[in-house]
Amino acid sequence: MFTISAERTFVASHQLTLPDGSKEPLHSHNWALITAVFSEKLDEMGFVIDFNRLKTVIDQAVAPLENTQLEQTGCFNRMNSSAENVAKYLYEKIVGLLPTGIKLKYVRVTEAPGCTAKYSR
Repeated sequence: MFTISAERTFVASHQLTLPDGSKEPLHSHNWALITAVFSEKLDEMGFVIDFNRLKTVIDQAVAPLENTQLEQTGCFNRMNSSAENVAKYLYEKIVGLLPTGIKLKYVRVTEAPGCTAKYSR
C-alpha cells in the first residue's frame, strides 16, 4: 500500500459553546491541515495521486471555512466547531471529492501548536 499526505493552512475563528450554554470568547486560529490518502497501486506516472490534484481537492473542502467564523458557515451551526468536529467535517468533504481508487486514510487538524485532532474511519 502507498500513502501520501499534503498539508495546508487556513485562518478561521470560532467560539465554542460551553456545557452551561455560555460561549467562550471569539478567537482565531491558523489551522494546519494534513490529509493522508492511500492506494494499493500507483498510476501510470508512479503516483498515488498527483500532489497538485490532491491540493485542489483539499482547497475545495477548506474554501467554505477559510477566513470565516466557523459557527456562521452553516457547517457548525448545530455542533461546536471543536478541532475534532473540524477534522470530521473536512474528512467527509474530502472523501467525497477524491477520484475512484484513492482512499482517505485520515485528516488531522492543528488549531494551535501541540493541539491536534485526527479523524479517520
